[in-house]
Amino acid sequence: MITTIDTNTALVLIDLQKGVTSMVKDQPIAEVIEKAAQLVTAFRAAELPIVIVNVNPTGASFTKIRTQLSLTIKGPQAALAPDFLEVIPEIKTTKEDIFITKKAWSAFCKTTLHEELQNRNISQIVLAGVSTSIGVEGTARDASEYGYNIAFAIDTMLDRVPDAHAHSIKNIFPRIGELGTAAEIIEKLPRME
Repeated sequence: MITTIDTNTALVLIDLQKGVTSMVKDQPIAEVIEKAAQLVTAFRAAELPIVIVNVNPTGASFTKIRTQLSLTIKGPQAALAPDFLEVIPEIKTTKEDIFITKKAWSAFCKTTLHEELQNRNISQIVLAGVSTSIGVEGTARDASEYGYNIAFAIDTMLDRVPDAHAHSIKNIFPRIGELGTAAEIIEKLPRME
């Protein structure tokens, strides 16, 4: 349950990019994207910051560890698709948005995200995106370490592994933040006077 949304809250969208969302098969990705777009619209109306995070796995440390080698494309075909990093068209961005490219699971790892949020006096983040158990959970764990209040928009996230998604939502997220739907979060957003 979402008890409150701080006055200084940012929406953080994780990996809603063409290359990642195209990997989610047999999942209701269209519904997730639609609700994420609703959050974007509501945050813009409330004049709250929006952080657009994408992942560029090229040369990322996590792609070099033994458990990931079989998942990594090797050789000349290793280049990403030309539009892999592009934000999906349903998420309308503006030049005022904060753009973060990560090379790790967490959007805080070796990026300027924490500094960007601190410069805006952000005390809370609303998290949404793909994949629940990787990018969203990794970012949430670091956000908790930095002391941010966290709200999870649980109907705006998805995972290629449904059991991993369920585990994050049931066992991890309630320990570090509050859970609610996009509609519940929108209802609690501070209203512009």
